[in-house]
Amino acid sequence: MKTKMAVVSHRKGNMISKPADAVINIILMLLSLICILPCILVFIISITDEAVIIKNGYSFFPEKFAVLAYEYLLKPEGGIFRAYMVTIFVTVFGTCLSLIVVSMLAYALYRTDFKYRRVISFLVFFTMLFSGGMVPWYLVCTQILHLKNTIWALILPMVMSSWNVILMRTFFSSMIPMALIDAAKIDGCSEIRTWWSIVLPLAKPAMGTIALFTALQYWNDWYLPLMLIDDKKLYNLQYLLQKIQLNITMMASLASQSGGKLDTEIHALPSEGIRMAMCIFVIGPIVLAYPFFQRYLVKGITIGSVKG
Repeated sequence: MKTKMAVVSHRKGNMISKPADAVINIILMLLSLICILPCILVFIISITDEAVIIKNGYSFFPEKFAVLAYEYLLKPEGGIFRAYMVTIFVTVFGTCLSLIVVSMLAYALYRTDFKYRRVISFLVFFTMLFSGGMVPWYLVCTQILHLKNTIWALILPMVMSSWNVILMRTFFSSMIPMALIDAAKIDGCSEIRTWWSIVLPLAKPAMGTIALFTALQYWNDWYLPLMLIDDKKLYNLQYLLQKIQLNITMMASLASQSGGKLDTEIHALPSEGIRMAMCIFVIGPIVLAYPFFQRYLVKGITIGSVKG
């Protein structure tokens, strides 16, 4: 009798859950479509003729397509391929270096037997609240570290992040028992071996989360080349596209001041298409890389947030 009642209740639960699952799936599909549609619209505008945009505005179904925006951005003298290579190198190398530095410091602060743990933890937290200011930062980078017009100017200033150190230390404290570290020490592991062979493999969710945050920070950075780079060969993608955007704005301003004499040249330049094409260039690699880190993101942030 009990078995029959369990089967009936299980069937009822399935009948109730299936419509609810269908509704949830439809809602999620609609939300996903809302997120994807702006990206599709941006791409369509980037390949739409400029005259059609001026005449009809933005549309998912334009009257005429053109690739002048991409031709303008991909000109050899534009340097966009070199900027791409610089950005990819800085993002990959800077992210790896930052993970090494942050995880090593977080591991040291996680160790309760570390003598200066409290002092260094205070210094790390203090820098989250206060900074030395832009002028001292610039003087340190240029006069002491001599980073001006070097590739290291795009990497070293963002290697250390206090927030990432605290996040990873919290993960270590919640997920890695000290008994495991003591066992490794008894087995003869050095501190480097313990960090590399035991701690890091167990910290993949936190490493993946911090890697995503750091990679986005490097990829979207335009401030460091603005302050520290004058050599065009070292421009990264964001800074180069910003300069292109400023040139387009300046040309439009000069055209309006000339009383219409430069209107023909300005209308020949697909300004709207170039803006949208720049968005495609910027978001493309990150959109492709995000799924590889997404599975670590939620777990890396939430693990250790609740104890008990």
